[in-house]
Amino acid sequence: MESKIKNTTEYEKISLEEIYKILGTTADGLSDSEVKNRLEKFGNNEIVEKKQNSLLEFILRYWGPMPWLLEIAMGLAFALNHYFEGIIIFTLLTANAVIGQIHSNGSQKVMDLLKKRLAIKSKVFRNKKWSEVDAKGIVDGDIISIKLGDIAPADAKIISGELSIDQSSLTGESLPKETHPSDIIYSGSVVRRGEATGIVVNTGANTFFGKTAGLVKTAQPKSHQEEMMMAVVKYLIYLGIAASVLVSASALFMHLSILIMLTFIIVVLLGAIPAALPAVLTIVQSVGATELAKKGALVTRLDSVEDAASIDIICFDKTGTITQNKLSVVDSIPFPGYNVEDVLRIAALTSQSEGMDLIDLAVIEYAKKSGVNFNEYKQVTYTPFDPSVKRTEAIIEVNGKRFRAVKGAAQVIMSLCHNVDKGTLDEVNKTIDGFSRKGYRTLAVARSEGDDLNNLKLTGLLPLTDPPRPDSKDMIDQARKLSIKPMMLTGDSIDIAKEISNQIGIGNNIIRMEDIKDLSSDKQLKIVNECDGFAGIYPEDKYKIVNLLQSGGHIVGMTGDGVNDAPALKQAEMGIAVSNSTDVAKAAASVVLTESGVGVIIDAITISRQTYQRMLTWVLNKVVKVIEFVVFLSIGFFWLHNILLTLLGMTLLVFANDFVSMTLATDNVKSTSNPDQWNVKNIIVASLLPALLYVLGDIIVILIGINYFHLQWNELTSLIMLSFIFNSQFRVLIMRERKHFWSSLPGKGLLISSTSAIIGIALITLFGILIPSLNLLIILSVLGLSALFTLGIDFPKYYMFKKFGL
Repeated sequence: MESKIKNTTEYEKISLEEIYKILGTTADGLSDSEVKNRLEKFGNNEIVEKKQNSLLEFILRYWGPMPWLLEIAMGLAFALNHYFEGIIIFTLLTANAVIGQIHSNGSQKVMDLLKKRLAIKSKVFRNKKWSEVDAKGIVDGDIISIKLGDIAPADAKIISGELSIDQSSLTGESLPKETHPSDIIYSGSVVRRGEATGIVVNTGANTFFGKTAGLVKTAQPKSHQEEMMMAVVKYLIYLGIAASVLVSASALFMHLSILIMLTFIIVVLLGAIPAALPAVLTIVQSVGATELAKKGALVTRLDSVEDAASIDIICFDKTGTITQNKLSVVDSIPFPGYNVEDVLRIAALTSQSEGMDLIDLAVIEYAKKSGVNFNEYKQVTYTPFDPSVKRTEAIIEVNGKRFRAVKGAAQVIMSLCHNVDKGTLDEVNKTIDGFSRKGYRTLAVARSEGDDLNNLKLTGLLPLTDPPRPDSKDMIDQARKLSIKPMMLTGDSIDIAKEISNQIGIGNNIIRMEDIKDLSSDKQLKIVNECDGFAGIYPEDKYKIVNLLQSGGHIVGMTGDGVNDAPALKQAEMGIAVSNSTDVAKAAASVVLTESGVGVIIDAITISRQTYQRMLTWVLNKVVKVIEFVVFLSIGFFWLHNILLTLLGMTLLVFANDFVSMTLATDNVKSTSNPDQWNVKNIIVASLLPALLYVLGDIIVILIGINYFHLQWNELTSLIMLSFIFNSQFRVLIMRERKHFWSSLPGKGLLISSTSAIIGIALITLFGILIPSLNLLIILSVLGLSALFTLGIDFPKYYMFKKFGL
């Protein structure tokens, strides 16, 4: 056997004799010893993936820029005997690690399902006799037998027999494929009719099916949430480090205690690092996922809930997604002497549902819907479809008389008929050509007249197609209203693709992958941006198209249902598997629809945009708070030569601001009519003016505390903590609305949590629990000042948000 593995498609042009030679086998099959040798050399007929150690993966979640900084803060807290604060920091770190581990699934789930798909039994000819073995034990060169209902266990070349196979989940072709000796069948194909023997040419990862699995492993969806989070962390940490360096240098110059420097660094790190961001992100996304579940969509990758808000292109698989993946009769075309019901009746009488032939089932269903009467008709004999004669036959009895009925390939049926003259033939061919341009398959129907069963007369034509889902067109229209461009990706012919694309409103600028494969990446991207879709493509092409669009700055959604869609579903920012998808497609997707129809895709986009708005509010609130307290603490240090916020006060502030605002996950928000895009620089610049105005307010509070209330230093730290926390609760009420705060009502949960935080911290300060106490007049004064100041800040906030497009 040659050691070099050939691509499955290469075997299609090689003769059986040459293949026997290449694979080192004969028509008598392999011996057990040869099978053993090949299994040892090439491995089992399965998908192998290297598994990562779960414990190591969890430990590595404590490794990285943000964990490092929190770990430094934790170490310093313990070194300064602030054990309570150190334990809280460790709790934050561990909570984020646990949440991340729970929602980490990678591609292992996909690989497990791919291997499960191959866990079937197969009939194999070895040692000159037939036996049944596990599919994973099949090797290149094995002789296999497959029949109706079987799943092809490996890629094979047919030796004898003929099959009708369903490859829709592999290639996207909607119509069954007729295969003959020397044709190739792919692993995972379902046999709909016939029986055949074949020689295995590729197994496991080298099959067409296996290469798709390899693409699923290769696909690495880019998390824009993660990019945004790290960008926010980076800028906030830069600010915190700059303040820490400046204050530490000043403290050394003024010969102040190193304890002050270290405490300042811990306070700044605690405040500047959005420690709760991963947890908040997960909660906000989980709420979005719950809302989607109520609409009939299960989310399997949480970050896709928000990423979908930025989607500007959705790629739709045709077969099974836009269409029903179910053959249907489009029309009944009678010829002179017959009517529509006659054609349907004769076609249905030459069909049987028991054989599960897709064409027979389509004809029977259409006849029933049309109300065809069969009361006096009886099917005496039935001959199922025979690929060698390309027709189905039946003998029918009515009123004591019998006639012969046939249906099948139009040219074959017409050659059997006696009423087809040149004029009729031209008319029929013209009609068939018209159907072909629409991508329809055409059946001809005939029956015998008189006592001669061979006196066949052409009765009519039946065009067949895989029709669009009832809600596909409306879904495409809604996508355009949301400023999203729809594209079709299909393995079907270009004629079928154009017909379906026109019917649902995508457009008819459909091209083939070979039209652009030799062009540069820039030219490819330009053409892809301008076209409405691709036809005649393979799984790797769908993956490449999604990747190409992403390289051009697009955020891409992908819908599909088959094995051939899995790599593209995994690569897209939001991969959506429809309800009738294969298990592999569902595992690769980030959203799985649980009900028929595709209208929920629009709900997914709308809810994603709402999720984005909630997360944007949290980020804006956090950025304003960090700028406020870092700038103010720095000013306070140079002004009063001390730290105006204790470690405990900072800890209370983290919980009051970061964690209470988790209730933003259920806040009332509106989705936008355009894709949302994260722009971290704009967010930070737009936050500067409101933050600096809050700094001004804090300075006023300090002046009042010193000059009016004559507070001692420890009481002053309680005053500042109180001001920060009141500001944070009022601030979230104006930050949640991009316009003026009164434009929409906040959610009930947000109001309750903010009110509870205000009352709780007021009582803690009033009774001096853990911190120095302040009297009720001071608490109410700070509360009123914070509320009035926040109301005033709403106006410059509105101006800045509008100016920077938030």
